[in-house]
Amino acid sequence: MITINLSRVQNEYGFEATDEYGHVVRMDTSPDHGGQNFGVRPMQLLLMGLAGCSAIDVISILNKQRQEVKDYKMQVRGEREKGKEPSLWENIVIEFHIYGNVDQDKAKRAVNLSMERYCSVSATLKKSGTNIQWEVFVYPQ
Repeated sequence: MITINLSRVQNEYGFEATDEYGHVVRMDTSPDHGGQNFGVRPMQLLLMGLAGCSAIDVISILNKQRQEVKDYKMQVRGEREKGKEPSLWENIVIEFHIYGNVDQDKAKRAVNLSMERYCSVSATLKKSGTNIQWEVFVYPQ
């Protein structure tokens, strides 16, 4: 079982969550809800988790296919449900930007495998009804 410890460290809503290895993530709410921009909003952490989970998958798959990835970037945009509590992620659009000597078809397949089979964050979001779309861009170097 994984354990996360959370402590309030700044004013009302400034928290730090620490995992069992000592990695720390700061969280806060928005200023219009009493926060002070001390850290990331918890719902944004889900988008960051999605990006990180998929990035690890994609790089791993491409490395196994002997593709030479020199750089890798993603942009994740999300839209939450309006007028609902809780307000879940309704739509997420991801851009995968892969730089290097990488075959376009292999890159698309790696992303598809991640998003449809391997990424646990993607699967979790889809179970809650989130529509996730993506596009893959390869830049030869």
